[in-house]
Amino acid sequence: MKQYVIDQLRFEDFDRLKSHLEDHFQGSTIEGIYWIPLTEEILSPIQAEHQECKPFYFALELVAPDRLSCELLVRTQSRMRCACIRYATKEQRSWLTDTVDAILEKLEISI
Repeated sequence: MKQYVIDQLRFEDFDRLKSHLEDHFQGSTIEGIYWIPLTEEILSPIQAEHQECKPFYFALELVAPDRLSCELLVRTQSRMRCACIRYATKEQRSWLTDTVDAILEKLEISI
């Protein structure tokens, strides 16, 4: 799996980051998994066409106390398999890293 990983989090960083993700993003039925929805503007053409699959998400995993893992697979919660579920485009990857970096900056978490 392709991922964007932030490691070497401090314990106090983990707690603040976990609280932020719980407050601002939808959680999964799996503990420590959070869904960050993609904006319409960055959907690929096939994702934009698939109205029945929207919204699309990146999954973030915050389970280990020193690591945030961000999948680079764009998913939907309505289907397990579809042509619109695929690895992020360059624009989507940039959007994800910018979004995660902005969260870390807001929480004053330096890596």
